[in-house]
Amino acid sequence: MRRVCFLLKVRPDRLEEYQERHRDVWADMLSALRANGWRNYSLFLRPDGLLVGYLETDDLQAALEGMARTDVNARWQAEMAPFFEDIEGRHPDEGLLTLDEVFHLD
Repeated sequence: MRRVCFLLKVRPDRLEEYQERHRDVWADMLSALRANGWRNYSLFLRPDGLLVGYLETDDLQAALEGMARTDVNARWQAEMAPFFEDIEGRHPDEGLLTLDEVFHLD
């Protein structure tokens, strides 16, 4: 199992709408995430738009590739792309800046 932490930047003028969209994530999107090995997935948002994501998975690349093969992910990513800065025409899940884990208590 691998713990993954990543960063993205939400446009400051879209913060409220971004949060609202995540209050009711599509059921088929949630199912696809689980089916493709995304576990213990959380998002944290700072007031300036810094988004910190955390998940656990056996293989991050396989989890991303599995999601990329789903129609629901293509629709979700297309709807979410306008919320983000600095992804240069890519889907948000293609612009994740992953961080190296340097300590874990357990």
